[in-house]
Amino acid sequence: MTEDRPTPTGPAAPELTIVESRVYRGGNVWSYDPAIHLVVDLGILEQYPTNLVEGFTDRLVELLPGLENHTCSRGVRGGFVERMHEGTWLGHVSEHIALQLQQEAGHDQRRGKTRQVKGHPGRYNVIYGYSDEGVGLAAGTLAVRLVNHLVQAEEGFDFDEALEAFLKRAERTAFGPSTAAILEEAVSRDIPYIRLNSASLVQLGQGVHAQRIRATMTSKTGALAVDIASDKDLTTKLLGSAGLPVPKQETVRGPQDAVTAARRIGFPVVVKPLDGNHGRGVCLDLQSDDEVREAFAIAREQSRRGSVIVESFVTGKDYRCLIVGGRMQAIAERVPAHVVGDGEHTVSELVEITNADPRRGVGHEKVLTRIKVDSAAEGLVREQGFEMDGVPPQGTMVKLALTGNMSTGGISVDRTFDAHPDNVEIAEEAARMVGLDVAGIDFICPDIASPVRETGGAICEVNAAPGFRMHTHPTIGEPQFIAKPVVDLLFPPGAASRVPIVAVTGTNGKTTTSRMIAHIMKGVGRKVGMTSTDGIVVDERLVFKADASGPKSARMVLQNPRVDFAVMEVARGGILREGLGYDRNDVAVVTNIAPDHLGLRGIDTIEQLADVKAVIVEAVPRNGFAVLNADDKLVRKMRRKCSGSIVWFTVSAPGTPVRDFVDDHCRRGGRAVVLEPSDKGDMIVIRHGRRAMQLAWTHLLPSTFGGTAMFNVANAMAAAGAAFAVGTGLHEIRQGLRTFSTSYYLSPGRMNQVNVNNVDVIVDYCHNAPGMKVLGEFVERYADAKAGSSELGKISRLGVIATAGDRRDEDMRELGALAAQHFDVIVVREDERLRGRKRGETAAFVADGAKAAMADGARCRQVEIVTDELSAVRHVMARANPGDIVVVCVDQHGVVMNELETMTQQAQPGTHTADSLADPDLDPTTLQAEAQVSGEEATDQDLAEHDLGDVDGDTESRPAGASDRS
Repeated sequence: MTEDRPTPTGPAAPELTIVESRVYRGGNVWSYDPAIHLVVDLGILEQYPTNLVEGFTDRLVELLPGLENHTCSRGVRGGFVERMHEGTWLGHVSEHIALQLQQEAGHDQRRGKTRQVKGHPGRYNVIYGYSDEGVGLAAGTLAVRLVNHLVQAEEGFDFDEALEAFLKRAERTAFGPSTAAILEEAVSRDIPYIRLNSASLVQLGQGVHAQRIRATMTSKTGALAVDIASDKDLTTKLLGSAGLPVPKQETVRGPQDAVTAARRIGFPVVVKPLDGNHGRGVCLDLQSDDEVREAFAIAREQSRRGSVIVESFVTGKDYRCLIVGGRMQAIAERVPAHVVGDGEHTVSELVEITNADPRRGVGHEKVLTRIKVDSAAEGLVREQGFEMDGVPPQGTMVKLALTGNMSTGGISVDRTFDAHPDNVEIAEEAARMVGLDVAGIDFICPDIASPVRETGGAICEVNAAPGFRMHTHPTIGEPQFIAKPVVDLLFPPGAASRVPIVAVTGTNGKTTTSRMIAHIMKGVGRKVGMTSTDGIVVDERLVFKADASGPKSARMVLQNPRVDFAVMEVARGGILREGLGYDRNDVAVVTNIAPDHLGLRGIDTIEQLADVKAVIVEAVPRNGFAVLNADDKLVRKMRRKCSGSIVWFTVSAPGTPVRDFVDDHCRRGGRAVVLEPSDKGDMIVIRHGRRAMQLAWTHLLPSTFGGTAMFNVANAMAAAGAAFAVGTGLHEIRQGLRTFSTSYYLSPGRMNQVNVNNVDVIVDYCHNAPGMKVLGEFVERYADAKAGSSELGKISRLGVIATAGDRRDEDMRELGALAAQHFDVIVVREDERLRGRKRGETAAFVADGAKAAMADGARCRQVEIVTDELSAVRHVMARANPGDIVVVCVDQHGVVMNELETMTQQAQPGTHTADSLADPDLDPTTLQAEAQVSGEEATDQDLAEHDLGDVDGDTESRPAGASDRS
């Protein structure tokens, strides 16, 4: 980016703008990891690299000194600053600023790249990593604004103020220190996590292995134990009944009752809320009736139930003992918020100096909390003989809080290895009595190193969800890695945290292949979660009906606690929009790559489409597998992008170049699924090295229509390869394929066969030219097999065809031309959703293609347009004679199947077929509702724009250089 260009006189105005933004939540075309993608337009600034904007680099580094640490492509510290001095484009600069802003917020992100948008001078794809997507997007927006400001000052823009607002926003959404520590430990063990809300509720693991945490409460934390711990009076009674040292206490609801209780217990006393937390409302060392009355009002304000505890005041130091799984893991001495006099500064000034420590922040955002000066703090300072504007002598400690809670500005001193064994045993017993898996035991005693039964002291509280930061980031002493035992508690060593994920993509056949894999795995007892263009299926139950081939649907499956095996149909649209939605898949299946969806989201060539589909292959780990179609040249190239092993499948005959390539792969110990022809038919064979294992005759598989549907033969081979890769036995694979049929209940909308008045009707989802080509070839073979059964002496072929309105005009014409080669009569319909087209426009293009083919001698003799789907079905059935073959390419398959069943019932009154309307899945009311879900009104908000995957509306640009990965 340092090529010579003419030196302009200076930019007239800053014009860097964000054209669009996208959040990738998993592997994507740019990176293996989650990333933010901004498309920025430099406008006039395309002519002004950084070396031509006077003082730009120096002013930027002055505002963000951390940029000096960026290596950029130079690989050495300061490399990015060097590039700015030499001259680099401002889109590249915005990438580095966005990364540095996240660094300022404590998010360690260093991955990024900037590439020019192909064919659009001045436009750049800016991609960078993120920890929190909201913070990542805000960083990109502020980065662009700062670049424009440095080119020409924006009136009223103060970067320091903007940075502070950005940091506060990051603080609001960031995980707290405790949650962050657990997640860091989980990630180090390769345990995936999903954030379930904007706070601290997080799922660790996937599916049946999932565990949840909220801060330091876990899935194993009992609700009863939390309820006991929140009732301090009950807790004290339980501990006392076990012989553990506890203070005397009483629960009161009025100020006079508090005074009476204090007199019975004996002064000094402590007054605190029955169910408070973080030390709020706790008043210590009360010496008189009046002090107790004042303290009662303070404590009651913090009590959710209105009850207050009066207990004996135990003197000594404040210790927090952390118990995880019944074992002591860490001990911290908590020192109340205070300042130490230097003989020069006032108490107020000392507080400001202390709060200036970069480790201190608001609430739990940082390892220490800023000291808050309120009336209680001022009163405490006064009791010690000082005023806020007074100067304490050097070395004098002035307390600003009585309790040692970190949330009130206290500090911690690690004392883990100093505790006396008797005290450790007492703390562990206290946690067991309450029943908490993770507990914070508050000890008050002279010294934790001496046994409290001898020196005096007591347990004053047992806390559920104790904070970790006093242990992970002590002010004094060594940090304790206490997240490890928590994760051990949830995932013992050797325990699984992931479910196997099989991802399936391709232009055609991916839905059927996904269903075959799910059917095989169901046969071996797995609880399969599957996403597809028809919806989300969990253990053979349709739990969400919509196009669910996108990343949000994948996360829904991985969150389901019943799922122990996931099959994900992955569509191009979802990959481009949000990435995969998970970090990796154990098996990737690519059925084929054909020219479909071209011209959408910047995908103009079939090679670009292959780059997008290859994302699931790149997401295969070293111990995973990619099941690839060796007959497809573009799919074969994907082997170079796979870190794991390759399983080829091919329908090519022995002796062909493709088969020789696969045979050579097997000779080297590889795996493959091949066809072995014989005089009895074609046998599917699984090969592993030199071993060859016969699986099934193709003509005996119900889904292949006696071996005539070669595309389903290929789909069955792909499914067999995937099942074999995950360790499924040969018998289970064979049984799964033999019992999988294209009935409406196992494979709705995919090659469903219905006989209506002796007319053979096949319902399929075919909607593009490549699909029509293989469907037409099947019709040819199927018609030949049926020859002679027609009552009129011949078999006519009638087809109802359509395509989506967002396809290119030439793709629509090609669909019609291919259909004309195989059908005698074509009825062209349109989908309910027109996708930007006028009613009748799409059908006209398809019909034009068919008519042009007819003029060149194609088989077709008549083309009609009936845009409404049901009307088109009724029309074609009225034209069909007994023995004919009718192929209906559907949009709303449920509604069409219901119509065909109705025709069957009308022809045979009083009879019921196996697929009759008695089945609730074919109830007309249900089907009409389903049709509405799939129509224009069904942009499901829970899945964000209906999670449309392959059929979503496309307004994005396909990134250039998509194969260049981070």
